[in-house]
Amino acid sequence: MAADAGTEHIAFLLVEDFSHIAFACAIEPLRIANLVSGRALYRWSLASEDGRTAICSHRSAILVDRGLEPLPAGDRLFLISGIHVRERVTPRLMAHLRREQRRGVRLGAICSGAYALAMAGLLDGQACAIHWEFHDAFTEAFPDVVLRRSVFVADAPIPTASGGPAATDLMLHLIARAHGADIATAVADQMVYTAVRGDDGAQRISLGARLGLPSEAVRRAIRAMEAHVEDPVSTADLAAQAGISARQLERLFGKHLHCSPKKYYMDLRLQRARNLLMQTDMGISEVALACGFSSGAHFARAYRQTYGVGPAEFRAIRAR
Repeated sequence: MAADAGTEHIAFLLVEDFSHIAFACAIEPLRIANLVSGRALYRWSLASEDGRTAICSHRSAILVDRGLEPLPAGDRLFLISGIHVRERVTPRLMAHLRREQRRGVRLGAICSGAYALAMAGLLDGQACAIHWEFHDAFTEAFPDVVLRRSVFVADAPIPTASGGPAATDLMLHLIARAHGADIATAVADQMVYTAVRGDDGAQRISLGARLGLPSEAVRRAIRAMEAHVEDPVSTADLAAQAGISARQLERLFGKHLHCSPKKYYMDLRLQRARNLLMQTDMGISEVALACGFSSGAHFARAYRQTYGVGPAEFRAIRAR
């Protein structure tokens, strides 16, 4: 299918350890849009920093078409990265992104790609989406970026998707905006994609479904815990926000989660600490404070009891 003057070019810049599922979910809607329309609506190319190959997170190698050469102004450039984005994004890559934006290339990001754009200073003051595993680290590292916990953000200057099938949701949205809802619907049908989400869709299964919680009071208490990780509140305060007594809250947590509210709260804070230790360069004392521990010794002791090693050992093991 020959390209014409109306064909939109999209380059996918693949960062080492990029998410293969996110890449596939982003590129396939473009191919299918050409198929169902009978026209060359899109063409695409693949890029990497070395201009030869890109290695994804499950270690498959993909041949690419280009390195970091300039794109024509008006083209799109979607950056796709994965779990090790902080280690894989180089100063050269960030300089390339800044230069392309200045030249009029339209940037976008998928999976953890928003982290790379934020590192380059390109998302300040904008809304973005990123995979939920990066939420804790992202909000700590980039307070000037507006993080939305939705599957994608398309109404910002730089569109972003949180990864996996969310890349398809974003692409379907862009296809509908450029070529109409009928084309986008036909693409979704070809992909047997029957649950297309809007940009307000949640990234994670609802709390009730994930934990099998029939109790709205318990869900309210957990949401209050999640909102007060840095400044933990008492069980009595949680119960008040849930609209029940502290004794009732203790009983409901025991019945539905087989632990006390205090234990659940501590596990939640330690999970966030683990995310920050993995995903940021924050000092251990900073992580402790960000997760509501006023004492470094208390934090280290609680972390060791839960994960079998202290926070410093955990970081050293992961580095090795």
